[in-house]
Amino acid sequence: MHHMTLAEIARGLADKKFSSEELTKVLLARIAQLDPQLNSFISLTEELALGQAKAADARRANGESGALLGAPIAHKDLFCTQGIRTSCGSKMLDNFKAPYDATVVAKLAAAGTVTLGKTNMDEFAMGSANESSYYGAVKNPWNREHVPGGSSGGSAAAVAARLLPAATATDTGGSIRQPAAFTNLTGLKPTYGRVSRWGMIAYASSLDQGGPLARTAEDCAILLQGMAGFDPNDSTSIDEPVPDYSASLNGSLQGLRIGVPKEYFSAGLDPRIAELVHNSVKALEKLGAVIKEISLPNMQHAIPAYYVIAPAEASSNLSRFDGVRFGYRCENPENLIDLYKRSRGEGFGAEVQRRIMVGAYALSAGYYDAYYLKAQKIRRLVKNDFMAAFNEVDIILGPTTPNPAWKLGAKNSDPVAEYLEDVYTITANLAGLPGLSMPAGFVDGLPVGVQLLAPYFQEGRLLNVAHQYQLNTDWHTRTPTGF
Repeated sequence: MHHMTLAEIARGLADKKFSSEELTKVLLARIAQLDPQLNSFISLTEELALGQAKAADARRANGESGALLGAPIAHKDLFCTQGIRTSCGSKMLDNFKAPYDATVVAKLAAAGTVTLGKTNMDEFAMGSANESSYYGAVKNPWNREHVPGGSSGGSAAAVAARLLPAATATDTGGSIRQPAAFTNLTGLKPTYGRVSRWGMIAYASSLDQGGPLARTAEDCAILLQGMAGFDPNDSTSIDEPVPDYSASLNGSLQGLRIGVPKEYFSAGLDPRIAELVHNSVKALEKLGAVIKEISLPNMQHAIPAYYVIAPAEASSNLSRFDGVRFGYRCENPENLIDLYKRSRGEGFGAEVQRRIMVGAYALSAGYYDAYYLKAQKIRRLVKNDFMAAFNEVDIILGPTTPNPAWKLGAKNSDPVAEYLEDVYTITANLAGLPGLSMPAGFVDGLPVGVQLLAPYFQEGRLLNVAHQYQLNTDWHTRTPTGF
């Protein structure tokens, strides 16, 4: 059962080959057995899962149907879940139980999903390796000496290890697509505003976006269908009709214009990954796509701009965690200032403190114009590059990451080296564009992903291209040894 995709589970449940309760029990037992090797879960919700599974089976018995009805998933531990710990991977929120469900959680529950638990993540989604979590690092099931990517590494490792078929995740600068690439999954960051951020604990509000992590583009289409849609509770949510993503999977790629930016193939890219990207281009060309070299001239400025904007927004968002209202509080504070200082100093980990300090500096008097305002101007230039490119092509293709997954601890002493791993993904967040990573091969036994970018609200186009690619390749079907 654990090898089934979401689509296969939906068909099996519809054909009464098994019940949601049976499947849920199998997966819960599998998590208990195998997750100690990976550390991909922070909390398991067995009682809730079994109750939701029984309810889903009852709904099917009463004639209801739906691709997500009875499907087991997990939520990244920054989506608020009523009465269940929502920690954000931080000591600061270790004792926090959300009083309400995030919109994404509520929508998926209404569709009939079964929540198996909450997955591990980089603290407050800050990281590219899932090593900054208060609950310990997550390990990559393809090689447990290596990172699974971050910040959604718990969701990625759990799905890659076949502990469950799909999971929710979030992407601020590549935190869905990079873990997908490192663990041989398909991960989709939707257009900014396509998926509600209400109840999703914020890192950088103008960049954060929730999305699906699964093994196939078909499964991502199913999960995104349940997540997407306008939410009046979220002022950044876009009131745009949600198409049937599954219906667009089988479109022909004949004549599809794919742009390959020349800036992607610089000295920083592992040549073995470059070769796999070119192989993917050839595969899509055989399916009828037309390939064109394009340029994104301001891409070189994206990382410095991102690492000013994101920390600036984080310093503002995380100011609410002060030891007064909720979350961690230090013991025996001498006064209010001592309460603030020690609660934040003891409650936040090193990476979160680093980014808060950078952000506070960039927003401080005398430096706002020099750093934050200039970064926002670069952000506009990055967006303009994409708008010009999409006048010429329908899709942009390139590597998801410059290197395969590195060893645990290898970049801990050099945060900038870790930041540079986001070079291909952050531009989509700066511009608000949808992006998808799909499996494209292996380097030294570690998975490699290829990234697709599309114009606003063209998630269906990304899923269509990825699905057609997956019908003609088998990378996405490979399973890590032992799982």
